[in-house]
Amino acid sequence: MTWHILGAGSLGGLWAARLARTGLPVRLILRDRARLAGYRRLGGLTLVEPEQTSLYPIPAQTPDDPEPIDRLLLACKAYDAEEAVASVAARLTPGAELILLQNGLGSQDAVAARLPRARCILASSTEGAFRDDNFRVVFAGQGFTWLGDPREPTAPAWLAELHAAGIPHQWTPDILARLWRKLALNCAINPLTVLHTCRNGGLAEHAAEVAGLCDELVELLRACGQDSAAEDLQAEVERVIQATAANYSSMYQDVAHGRRTEIGYLLGHALAEAQRHDLSLPRLDELHRRLSAHLTRLGLPTR
Repeated sequence: MTWHILGAGSLGGLWAARLARTGLPVRLILRDRARLAGYRRLGGLTLVEPEQTSLYPIPAQTPDDPEPIDRLLLACKAYDAEEAVASVAARLTPGAELILLQNGLGSQDAVAARLPRARCILASSTEGAFRDDNFRVVFAGQGFTWLGDPREPTAPAWLAELHAAGIPHQWTPDILARLWRKLALNCAINPLTVLHTCRNGGLAEHAAEVAGLCDELVELLRACGQDSAAEDLQAEVERVIQATAANYSSMYQDVAHGRRTEIGYLLGHALAEAQRHDLSLPRLDELHRRLSAHLTRLGLPTR
């Protein structure tokens, strides 16, 4: 079965290259004909790894291509997810499978609501990749991907294809706990790197601020029934800060390049859930206000 990949950015490109070099059929779905023409001029997708740089001439198409889609990896930003799937909804076969590789929470429910006949598999990844040019992805660090379906615990047979492609992964019956945990990590780290204009390691100088956010995030996770995601949260946040000390967070990079952030699916979602549970989280609320004001000054969206 063909892997259609919508969102040829860092993680989408990383998956596409590894699947294609295994010999699996892969199709990139690009935004429009201008983007498709640019891709074809470059001859394909380039993957830069520590040992080698390789060009993969993966076939590409636009959303209006007539080819049916049985399996779709959606690797775009959270705020683009719903519109992106709408652009190919007519091509999805009955019972099509979607793998949703978005940061934060909220976009997954929106996609599932729009496509009630599709199976939506949620994914949470710690793999490191970034683009240093158009259709050129740098593999920055081996990570891991958890996948799961809250509505259907049975693992799909195509996980064997991920193993063959060298994509470290695990099927989990509790994918929501993984997504909540990652959301909490991102809320504790990413906004502060933007506001303090620092790499992740720079947050070691703001330990009290990080600890205060972790306290409130633990309170939120427990209120949402995510006790396992709340366990030892501060210790893991501190470990991630130390382990990725030289890295810039994804939100920092988005702001540095004048791109829209995923604030609405991180802090925004966290605070919406807090309100739903009648929780007062003053530190998180203040962080959201500070970050929103900062983005407004830069002319960037705050949702």
